[in-house]
Amino acid sequence: MFIKIALLLLFSAVTVFVGFYFRKRASDVHGFVLAGRNVGPWLTAFAYGTTYFSAVVFVGYAGQFGWKFGTAAVWIGLGNAFIGSLLPWIILGRRTRIMTHHLNSATMPEFFGSRFNSNLIKVGASIIIFIFLIPYTASLYNGLSRLFAMAFGIDFTVCIVVMAVLTGIYVILGGYFATAVNDLIQGIIMLVGIVAVIATVLNDNGGFAQALNSLAHVQDAAVSSSPGIFTSFFGPDPVSLLGVVLLTSLGTWGLPQIIQRFYSIKSEHAISTGATISTIFAVVIAGGCYFIGSFGRLYADRIDLKADGFDSIIPTMLSDFPAFLIGIVVILVLSASMSTLSALVMTSASTFTLDFLKGNIFKKMSGEAQLFSIRALIVVFILISSIIAIVQYKGGITFIAQMMGISWGALAGSFLAPFLYGLYWKRVSPAAVWCCFLFSTSLMVLNVFFRGSFPPILQSPINAGAFVMLAGLVIVPVVSLFTKAPGKATIDSCFSCYEETVSVKASEDLGDDADAIK
Repeated sequence: MFIKIALLLLFSAVTVFVGFYFRKRASDVHGFVLAGRNVGPWLTAFAYGTTYFSAVVFVGYAGQFGWKFGTAAVWIGLGNAFIGSLLPWIILGRRTRIMTHHLNSATMPEFFGSRFNSNLIKVGASIIIFIFLIPYTASLYNGLSRLFAMAFGIDFTVCIVVMAVLTGIYVILGGYFATAVNDLIQGIIMLVGIVAVIATVLNDNGGFAQALNSLAHVQDAAVSSSPGIFTSFFGPDPVSLLGVVLLTSLGTWGLPQIIQRFYSIKSEHAISTGATISTIFAVVIAGGCYFIGSFGRLYADRIDLKADGFDSIIPTMLSDFPAFLIGIVVILVLSASMSTLSALVMTSASTFTLDFLKGNIFKKMSGEAQLFSIRALIVVFILISSIIAIVQYKGGITFIAQMMGISWGALAGSFLAPFLYGLYWKRVSPAAVWCCFLFSTSLMVLNVFFRGSFPPILQSPINAGAFVMLAGLVIVPVVSLFTKAPGKATIDSCFSCYEETVSVKASEDLGDDADAIK
């Protein structure tokens, strides 16, 4: 217990110190929210990755989908790495940084408002973010609570207080730059921790070959009668597997807390380097999480799914670890959760202040007032999500995976297509954006209350979320072709940023001398 508490106190001290150290960089709204658009590749890549992966993945998704799909769950991790990490950097990174800087946008709703010349779209997007980030934020606490209870035997409420206070301190004091530095530290802890957990789980089961052989002999007649189904290439349910891959991978393209990481990129070099770092990080973290979860059925004799749910699988697997390693795992999951929580509350508070309060509720709002509002709302959002988490945990309302699925589905379904097409296609219309917003949010809300009326494949919020994302990619271009686009002046102004000529050093571009090397 001494070792575990010592590690927790050391981690807490470093986290708070970072917040105090970088507080001078958060003296105005621009510095607090965007760190002056001057963040390098390592900080941006780790901020992207640690925002992406949290206790929801490590405890909720890895346990549930490792149990359902076996080793095929690793496909989810690979999808997260290449579809959810690499491709967004390549396709969205540069254009996002250029256009948001050109439009002076600090948030995704602010981008929508300027890109489509509509304050209503900006306000609508901010309301969607406010509503649907809350359940995701609340879900972060629950995965952590399982591990804290296993490691320390303390009440869930204490877990929430520790995580909320630590996150609140460094975010409120240091803003985005302190968050990014802590993300780097937390990301390194996650990498070390996940490697240690993989090695220990395999060692407990006789090594990789023996563990795989044991899993191949697991039978579950309710799932499939095929032998070795949990070690097969696509597992027992390829369709549902594809739905999870799409939601958790393609979803990042429309999540404001992740996309806004591109707003602060420092340079061209930061994009190419950041893409590589982010992808490698995702392969290790996401691939490792689902790989661990795939062996959950080897611990079936110690797991009571009916009583404790899928969220108990990973904590049960780790319960016999040595004290030092359990301490590392707790810090790993605490790091993953805090990094994501900081991004979510920062996104919610800045969006609500800059896109809803400023110019709508308060016609004139000074920079100091905006900064105070953002900091105050960070406290409010942390408090609201904490209360929801306690109510959800005590009442056993739903699993972590389902809460995240509803949130991701509504947010990514609403924003992915309008944002992607908005960066590349001049013809996108405000009406198409509204159609995408309304369709995605309505379907996900209906899925919560009337799930039994949906087709069987869409009764899962995971599959429903994947469906609204793909549907948005069709809705936006189709509606745009039949509705009025923004005025020519607005479009020309937005896209003029891509036509600007820039000069680079010879060390970065060979220029006309490239042919001489042939």
